Amino acid sequence: MTPAHFAFSAAFTLGLTGLALHRHHLLSALLCLEGMMLSLFIALSLWTLQLNSTVFSTAPMILLAFSACEASAGLGLLVATARTHGTDRLQSFNLLQC
Repeated sequence: MTPAHFAFSAAFTLGLTGLALHRHHLLSALLCLEGMMLSLFIALSLWTLQLNSTVFSTAPMILLAFSACEASAGLGLLVATARTHGTDRLQSFNLLQC
């Protein structure tokens, strides 16, 4: 495993463990998701550069577009929950309540 592959897999794993273990605030969960998406974007970009093919050159841009959509949806949910519940703490949310 090259150092670049190790760095990106470690960044993805760090984001995943942050998402799994530090679920106190919705903002921290969204930041962990963004870190995971960023590591996937950089890894996919380097993979397409290593292949020297123009066929896969649009894949990082598509991933970046989906990441932007995910970030805007997450920010909208954060604003909506902060307005309705008054906080972004995940323990205060009741998923069974509408």
